[in-house]
Amino acid sequence: MTKIRDVLGFFSDLTLDNLDERSSMRQGLQRLLLLRSFVAASGLVSFLLFQTLTTLQGPVTFILGIVLTSFASVMFGLWRLRAASLISNTEVFGHLLFDGFFLVVLLLNTGGASNPLISYLLVLLAVTATLLPKPYVNSFAISSIAIYTFFIFLDFRGDHQPDMSAEGQEMSFQLHLIGMWVIFVVSAILISVFITRMASTIKVREATLATARENEIRNEQLVAIGTLAAGTAHALGTPLSTMAVLLTDLDRSDLSEMNIEDVKEDISLLKQQVTRCKNSLGELTRYYNRDSNESNLPVLLSAFSAEIKDYITNIHPTSDINFGTSCAPNIKIASDLSLKHAVINIIENSIKAANKEVQVKFSIPEPIRGQLEIAISDDGPGIPPEVLEKVGEPFISMRKETMGIGIFLANAAVQKLSGTIELFNLKQGGAKTLIKLPLPDATTT
Repeated sequence: MTKIRDVLGFFSDLTLDNLDERSSMRQGLQRLLLLRSFVAASGLVSFLLFQTLTTLQGPVTFILGIVLTSFASVMFGLWRLRAASLISNTEVFGHLLFDGFFLVVLLLNTGGASNPLISYLLVLLAVTATLLPKPYVNSFAISSIAIYTFFIFLDFRGDHQPDMSAEGQEMSFQLHLIGMWVIFVVSAILISVFITRMASTIKVREATLATARENEIRNEQLVAIGTLAAGTAHALGTPLSTMAVLLTDLDRSDLSEMNIEDVKEDISLLKQQVTRCKNSLGELTRYYNRDSNESNLPVLLSAFSAEIKDYITNIHPTSDINFGTSCAPNIKIASDLSLKHAVINIIENSIKAANKEVQVKFSIPEPIRGQLEIAISDDGPGIPPEVLEKVGEPFISMRKETMGIGIFLANAAVQKLSGTIELFNLKQGGAKTLIKLPLPDATTT
C-alpha cells in the first residue's frame, strides 16, 4: 500500500489542482508534462482503435516505442519537478524541443506533411508563446516553419512516390482521419483545460495586482499623512517654544514690575503663536479630508511663493529674509501641503543658523527648462561635515533641542514629487539648500 501511495503521490504532481506556486516555469513544466501525457494517451487509444476496427496493420513496434518513450520523458519531468529547486526557461524550452523532435520522428514514418498531426506544431508554438520569453518563441516558430517546409519538399521529391495501390490509399486515408481526430481531441483538451486554466491564472494575477496597487495607494496615503503629521508636529515646535519662553518670563516677573504695554505685547505674541498652531492643525485636517483628485494639482508659482513669504514674514518679522524670483508669473508647479511645509522648514532652519540674512530665490535654469530650482542660503557658520554626511536621515540635527527630522521630512516630501534636495556649504561662508522640482507639462494658464 505504501508503494502504491508513493506512486500515486508521484503522479499527483501532474494534476491541475496541485500546480506549484513557487515559480511560473515550474507551473509551465507541469502543464507541459500533462499535455504530453494527454497526447501520448490519445495517440495510443487512436492506434488501438485503428488496429481493432480496421483490417489494416500499422507499425505496432514503432508506435509503441514512441508512446513508451513519451511516458518515460514524463517520468523524467516529474523527477525534475521533485528534485530540482529551480526550473529554468532553458529547461522548459528543452522539453518543448523534445516534443517537437518526437513529432518529427513520428511524421517521418506516418505520412509526413499529409499527416494532420503536423498541426501539433502550432499547439507546441502556442504553449511556447504562453510560457517563455520572445527569443524562445521566435526560435521555435522558425524551427516549426523549417520542419513543415522540410516535409513539403520531402513529399514533392521525385523519388518519394506515395503508395497508389487501393490498400495503400485506404491506409493513408484512414491514418489521415485518425490524425485529424487526434488533433481535434488534443485541441479540445488544450482549449477546455489548459487555455481556461491559463486564463483563470491571468485573471487571478490581475486581481492580485489590482489589490497590490490598492494597498500601495493606501500605504502611500498613510505615509503621506504620517509624514505631514510629523511635519506639523515639527512646525508646532517653534510657536510652542516661543509660548513657553513668554509664559516663563511672565511667571517669573513681579506684578509691581510689569508694564501694561509689555504684557499686552506678550499677549498679542501668544495669540499669534496660538493662531499658528491652530492653522497647522487645520491644514493637517484639511489634507486628511481632501478629495484624492486634489492631490498634487498644479498651482501658480507666484501664489505658492507668496504663501510662503507671507507665512515666514508673519512668524519671523524681525528676520532679514530676501525673496526673489526670475520666473514668469504664469509658471505652474506640482505642489501639495507637504511641499509647502518642506520649504518653510528649510527656510526656518536657515533663519536659525543665519548671522544676518537669508536668501530665498525661485528660478528655472537655462539649460534645463523643465525644472524649477528653489535656492535657500544663509550667512551662518555652515553645516558641520559629520552632519552633512548624514543629511536626509532621520534624527540628525545640529541643535540638541530639536528632533532632527526636518530635512528628513522635507526630503520625503520633495522625493514624492520626483524632486531632489542638495545641501552644501558656500565658500564665502554659510550653507545653501537647493530644491529641484520637475515642472508639469502645462506651465501656462
